Amino acid sequence: MELVNQHTKRIMEGCKERARSAGLRFEEETLEYIVTNRDLIELTPKYMIPTLYDYWVHDVEVLKEKGRYELYPNNPYETVINTRPAISYYNDNNPDWLNVMIFYHVLAHIDFFQNNLFFQHTWDDDFCGRALSDKRTIARLRNEKGRWADYVIEFSRSLDNLVGYYALLSKKDRPTATLSSKKLDYYFDIFLQSIKRVKTSEYLKEIDHYNDIRQRYDESADQIFFSEVNNRYPEFEAFFNKSLKGTSQNHPDPVEYILEHSEFLNREENRWMKLIVQIVRDTSLFFQPQIRTKIMNEGWASFWHEKLFLSDDRIRGHEVDFALVNAKVISLPRVGLNPYALGMRLFGYIEEMADRGCYDWTFDRLSDELERSHFDRSTGKGREVIFEVRKYLNDFQFITRFVDQAFVDRHRLFVVEERLDEQRMVWQYIVKSRKAQDYRQMVIDSLYHPPCIEIPPDKQERNILYLDHRFEGKQLVTEFIPSVLIGISYLWGGPVKLETSEWLADEPIMSFSGMGVPEEGEAPPAKWKRVLYTMTDRKLTKTILR
Repeated sequence: MELVNQHTKRIMEGCKERARSAGLRFEEETLEYIVTNRDLIELTPKYMIPTLYDYWVHDVEVLKEKGRYELYPNNPYETVINTRPAISYYNDNNPDWLNVMIFYHVLAHIDFFQNNLFFQHTWDDDFCGRALSDKRTIARLRNEKGRWADYVIEFSRSLDNLVGYYALLSKKDRPTATLSSKKLDYYFDIFLQSIKRVKTSEYLKEIDHYNDIRQRYDESADQIFFSEVNNRYPEFEAFFNKSLKGTSQNHPDPVEYILEHSEFLNREENRWMKLIVQIVRDTSLFFQPQIRTKIMNEGWASFWHEKLFLSDDRIRGHEVDFALVNAKVISLPRVGLNPYALGMRLFGYIEEMADRGCYDWTFDRLSDELERSHFDRSTGKGREVIFEVRKYLNDFQFITRFVDQAFVDRHRLFVVEERLDEQRMVWQYIVKSRKAQDYRQMVIDSLYHPPCIEIPPDKQERNILYLDHRFEGKQLVTEFIPSVLIGISYLWGGPVKLETSEWLADEPIMSFSGMGVPEEGEAPPAKWKRVLYTMTDRKLTKTILR
């Protein structure tokens, strides 16, 4: 592995100039390395961070990718890392024209990493350097503690999807509030609306009054305003102070809660385990936005590599080569989901609709399909809108907001159903639905969505950790529950209880006649029930909660 030569670096710098002139924004410093095809596929299984701590699952993934490469040799094209500075890797046998296309793709990725708000907690860190430090720490602990270090890694990784990503994001998005700002929020959001229940007109007048004081007095505005409030509502201060005492500012995720409250981990002889758990948690937090924005991220990169490359004079003589390579990246499969293809087409559709002024109340009111298809106000705001979408949304919001019936019809998208033809013993695929809501739901179901596990304070007992799974229509994978609870119980240092919902039938478990009423000895139809798993001394018991 080595840095790209000066000739290739000049190509990258030229791509940066064209990308910036199109509106992309990214830091000046980037590092580009060239590696062989075989070396490049080894970077991906380690989550694109070669300095990430060693773990046996990573090695299994590397072996799997090597075996796949032996059977189906291909070009992985590029790997880009969201670090400071951004690092990208390329094949050592890429021609110049292909590097131009790939550089545009990579620069769009970097623009997304450095401007999408779901990545903001990664903007101040050099994760590659931090990962190297973590790797050395774990290597040292392996030498000192032997296999126990890997046990702790295993147990920590079993719940590394339960980290408080959105809580961390909200801290970045909203700095620690001052007492004055808390008082303002309480006055306008709670006191006036919920306690006093003032009329809307009075509420709006109060906002205007505060803004007027703010313009006239600036720094002393809050003090003047609340002196008036206290004259009108002498009880306000008492209500506000009571709200401060009753508000819990800390809602830790399960991993954070275990780190803070586990007597076992906080013993002097076990504090080394906390280092490993914290490393696993920090690593998971770093990658949370990537798995929540995959469709947008890949679609954004594909959208720009095509748009910028087609207008680049360096394409001359390689139009057919580009078309072949590009088709492999952005082809829209009839069955399955290609995030590159879906995201790219959706960004193009949003730009077109925004240029026509379709994201407007006037357009939404139209019910006639012909009028909607000919609606065009020529606003020219398409480019501005897609940059706003890139900045503020994640995959769930992206798909929910913009995949409509017109988009589904334009690209002939549909939901398929797989059926077994028992006579021919082959699987058949049939078109199940062409409705936008069904296609949206299919894509949403494929998105990353970890379970919501809460730690209710009122159910915690001494030395017993109580976990409450907030049911959202999908039950936990029951075959994983025993091993995960064993790991949590070890890190907690005591019994663990998990309350969740499962699709169960009452005992005895027998076949149901299907006639509406169970026959004697049969179980009634299955239904959702709350169950409680208890792990004590590596023994699991399951209780149905009535």
